[in-house]
Amino acid sequence: MSRSWVEAILAAGVVPASYVPDASVGRTDLEEFTGADPVEDPELRVHSLAGASPLAPAAVGFLDGIEQWRVVGYAGVTPIVRAYVAAAIRLRGADRRPRTIAGDADELAITRLDRLPDTVRAALEGSGVRVVEISAEDAGQPARALPAARAAVQGARAALERRLAERRLSSLGSDHWLVVDGVLSDSPALSVHPRALGVVKSHGAEYFAGPELERALTLPAAHRTSVFRPKRRGARREIYSWYLRLWLVSERAPLATPDRRWDRLLYPIHDVETYLRARAPRDLIPYPASRLPRTGS
Repeated sequence: MSRSWVEAILAAGVVPASYVPDASVGRTDLEEFTGADPVEDPELRVHSLAGASPLAPAAVGFLDGIEQWRVVGYAGVTPIVRAYVAAAIRLRGADRRPRTIAGDADELAITRLDRLPDTVRAALEGSGVRVVEISAEDAGQPARALPAARAAVQGARAALERRLAERRLSSLGSDHWLVVDGVLSDSPALSVHPRALGVVKSHGAEYFAGPELERALTLPAAHRTSVFRPKRRGARREIYSWYLRLWLVSERAPLATPDRRWDRLLYPIHDVETYLRARAPRDLIPYPASRLPRTGS
């Protein structure tokens, strides 16, 4: 479908984009959190994991998604963005071999329909592609249109991941876990489930300050912080969280190369991303040529 609808709007008068922004967009959902309440200790402390009994569930499902987007053209100053989002769950059981048990993908056109000429709007609406509209206010400001499109892509990906995760919970066995790349708090079902775990690789959210923040970000290997309850702007769902250095060490072998996040990316999550990228539109997904870790800035 992708080539047909893009070709249709170009034929209808859309000007091809000469500037294409970076198609890889990072998550911004972590920025919605601010501060934390203590749960385990009265203040954030450091705990060693030495001697802790390893968790060995019968099966673990790993969920992740990908998002890619590209400005394919402009109608006046209004951009038309082609976006692709996909998500999957790969289950690893006793044989340690992951297999896909759930997956979904969607292609989107992101723009503002009432800002398009009639011929372009008719071509887009007649193509069958799902159209997600940015606000009129954002569409009227070129500097704001692309960030708005980026937010729409992230929202589509998050919704897709959430649907897959919530469906999986209904069939989760008593000794099965679900590990999600990202936060759990957007979903009431995930937030309260005792065997759903969210893994966050970045430090976009600032829960602490001063000595507590330094303590969290300078953990020794195989140590964790106290458990805390993150605060969130607006509506709040009760989740527990903690910082952990080299979490699930066994999940980091083999290394998640050539991803530039190989030093902190769990290999099963990398496996899900590899699976999704192999099935994505080839003109949107860059394919690295080397298995060596990428360490660029």
